[in-house]
Amino acid sequence: MTELGDTIDRLAAETGFAGVVRVDRGASTELVRAYGLADRSCGRPNTVDTQLAVASASKGLTALAVVALIEDGLLELGTAARSVLGADLPLIDDRVTVEHLLAHRSGIGDYLDEDDDGEITDYVLPVPVHRLATTEAFVEVLDGYPQKFAPGTDFSYCNGGYVVLALIAERVGGIAFQDLVEQRVCGPAGMTRSAFLRSDELPGRAAVGYLAGPESPRTNVLHLPVRGNGDGGLYSTVADLHAFWPAFLDGRVVRAAHVAEMTRPHSDVPAESKRYGLGFWLHATRDAVMLEGFDAGVSCKTVHDRATGITHTVIANSSYGAWPITRRLDELLGLE
Repeated sequence: MTELGDTIDRLAAETGFAGVVRVDRGASTELVRAYGLADRSCGRPNTVDTQLAVASASKGLTALAVVALIEDGLLELGTAARSVLGADLPLIDDRVTVEHLLAHRSGIGDYLDEDDDGEITDYVLPVPVHRLATTEAFVEVLDGYPQKFAPGTDFSYCNGGYVVLALIAERVGGIAFQDLVEQRVCGPAGMTRSAFLRSDELPGRAAVGYLAGPESPRTNVLHLPVRGNGDGGLYSTVADLHAFWPAFLDGRVVRAAHVAEMTRPHSDVPAESKRYGLGFWLHATRDAVMLEGFDAGVSCKTVHDRATGITHTVIANSSYGAWPITRRLDELLGLE
């Protein structure tokens, strides 16, 4: 689709976009293009196969890993978090369940509260980032945040809740959370180039995240956990995210009944002009499912419209780079 490609090329040039864009209509790929540099220090360009961090887009995969354990009989949606946490994180209300955490309706205090003032590029982690390489290491940074409201009574997007889910999944599943996601979600979905990479030892096929526009050399290596966890940190490709949607929605990762539950609206979120299911953002009016990620040096959105079969994915290795592109694609493809 030359017109679409020309439009995105012009917008990428105007905004200094660095990252990868892909648009599919059913089984037909209409656009896949890479822009800018994966590593500014040596001039290495992004390619269509570059692995890029997807930040909170990882939450959908966390949710699926948890639901896979539900299908194994190791958890239930109604399982109380306290039954797995024991004495850890005592400020979490004893009534909080796995479902509350998945739906961002737990009301627990958040170690990275997005309602707080501040810039996405602020240094916010309370411990040196190199210490956050395992799920259990997050217990100390999750602790000390009082409950915000009674479980189930409201919606509040909660990063910490998804790390708590990872902790629960790891303890009941008996394997490292990152391995659980790769085995139970990435494997069945055919996401062969997706993994929780360490930011201090990225392979040559992965992009470095940058805090600002195309001239800035400063990376995000001191801003994020050295290895991602339940609330974010997966590295993926546009091809893998394209493969994810049919695998998930066709019931190849978890059963169809659970797919329906995860993509059913559990909350209206008017502040975002969207709804939320279990691990997935939902369009306010259309039958469209999406994952979004926004963090220091990372921006990502992938959308699948179930009625038309259109999928578009934008991943940028900068803090704000994806948003102009993905907004324009929503307009052009009728997914506003």
